[in-house]
Amino acid sequence: MAIKLLHSFVAAVLSTTTVLVNAQTSAPLQFAGVNIAGFDFGCSTDGTCSASGAIPPIQQLSGIDGVGQMQHFFDDGYNVFRLPVGWQYLTNDQMTGVLDETQFANYNTLVSDCLNIGAYCIIDIHNYARYNGQVIGQGGPSNEVFAELWSNIASYWKNETKVIFGVMNEPHDIPNISTWAESVQSAVTAIREAGASTQMILLPGTDYTSAKNFVSSGSADALGEVKNPDGTFTNLIMDVHRYLDSDGSGTNAECVTNGIDDSWTPLATWLRANGRKALNTEIGGGNVESCVSYVSQAISYQASQSDVILGYIGWAAGSFATSYVLSQVPSYSGNGWNDTLLVSMTMSPKTNKFVVTVA
Repeated sequence: MAIKLLHSFVAAVLSTTTVLVNAQTSAPLQFAGVNIAGFDFGCSTDGTCSASGAIPPIQQLSGIDGVGQMQHFFDDGYNVFRLPVGWQYLTNDQMTGVLDETQFANYNTLVSDCLNIGAYCIIDIHNYARYNGQVIGQGGPSNEVFAELWSNIASYWKNETKVIFGVMNEPHDIPNISTWAESVQSAVTAIREAGASTQMILLPGTDYTSAKNFVSSGSADALGEVKNPDGTFTNLIMDVHRYLDSDGSGTNAECVTNGIDDSWTPLATWLRANGRKALNTEIGGGNVESCVSYVSQAISYQASQSDVILGYIGWAAGSFATSYVLSQVPSYSGNGWNDTLLVSMTMSPKTNKFVVTVA
């Protein structure tokens, strides 16, 4: 098995070399990170969440050492952590933009841990553009309520330059993409008017923020119209996901593609033509040979397009069990952490050398 894995890794490295020979740019990626999940547990893809279903990756709340995981990843060169949370968790199961003091304080413990390490920290509302089955601005919560939520969130971290605001995780089956862009615009305006005037904001399209369908779904054109209140596009970043399994769902252990031809090349072409940038906030695979190879090729290509692709964030660590099919949860034994196969051989900046040192 060790020989087979070595051969797989060598093949991935050779593919990396081929990609970089034809690179648009040789600059390193700005970001590499990991999703530290748990506050989003209890949420389903229809936006139905239960605050009681969350398993916070916080030692004193669940026994899960999220800060230890982040410190380990940071020491190995990662510089950003995405921190998913359900809308219902933050408001204690109330459909409102008003934050529950206790619930928000719990979530802020994780954000503060992330900031204290020195990393960038993404606030990710993990609701699939919905609240309890209803699409925001299209039969569900109004844009005004959504804006209130983001105004209250942004007000708290408006002076934290390393906080990134992820407007929404994986919108899908959106009835009208232009109307969804209006909802995104309401969040962007609220964030900026709350005083968070310079931080990055991630703009999510439909089809589960699919990198593959970003242009063809109309997401690119619709989100391309979202602006800061001053009319600029500064630090408005396209948010994209790509899984490399047979159906692109991220539910299967084996990877079957690198996604370069059907996803990353068309995306990079559109971004460059329109003067925009994107961040890949979910990518991963099983801890198997096929994913070691294909994920390596995908992030190698991203590195070759670093003028328009800022980086990648693996899914996922935090409160997941180590047996989870896409687990990137490091295990602790003795005096140190041990990474999963995919992290250690492909995704860790310590291994791939594709990421700049965090500032």
